[in-house]
Amino acid sequence: MKIFHILAGGPVDHYADFLYYESDDVQWVAADRGVFHLLQRNIMPVAAFGDYDSVSEEELRWMREQTTLHIMPKEKDETDLELAITWALKQKPDIIRIFGATGGRLDHGLANIQMLVKSLDTAIEMILVDHKNEISIKRAGTYVVEQNQRFPYISFLPLTETVTGITLQGFKYPLHNQTIQWGSTLCVSNELNSKKGTFSFTSGILMVISSTD
Repeated sequence: MKIFHILAGGPVDHYADFLYYESDDVQWVAADRGVFHLLQRNIMPVAAFGDYDSVSEEELRWMREQTTLHIMPKEKDETDLELAITWALKQKPDIIRIFGATGGRLDHGLANIQMLVKSLDTAIEMILVDHKNEISIKRAGTYVVEQNQRFPYISFLPLTETVTGITLQGFKYPLHNQTIQWGSTLCVSNELNSKKGTFSFTSGILMVISSTD
């Protein structure tokens, strides 16, 4: 299995526990100040992207001594994280996890979540992870979800205007063939009743968020 972990430049106190997701299959990629934080942890990225406007000149010199940096112009059409995600997708891994992408500016956080749609037309599972959430995006279909004590609450939010045919089995609050639209909280904060459950829907795109308090 080929797994890429991408570290963006968000606040350190919103990082998930990297060790929980670590394995021999993981390769790290970093964007902007995420490169600095990764190197501070003695983790060497296989690729590093950014204009590095969020680090000092001294920090940038130190980073250049540690690894090769793809230094991008400050004025460009993509964020540093988008460049890192685009590169990672081209490597065709099985899984991409994105860390350090929430907890700062709201516009950046929302844009980072929306970038999960880049994996929809691929076989790559892409997940945004922070200290309280795991977020993914799904097309219509049937999916198995396993109980996770770290993130016991599961919410389903429509990313398209309407999502139809939502059915939840094995959940505390089951549903059968329901439709939800933007602004609905019907599928917020559910829980599994057993070790495994299933969710399915027939049309639309759904955001799946596993969370803890």
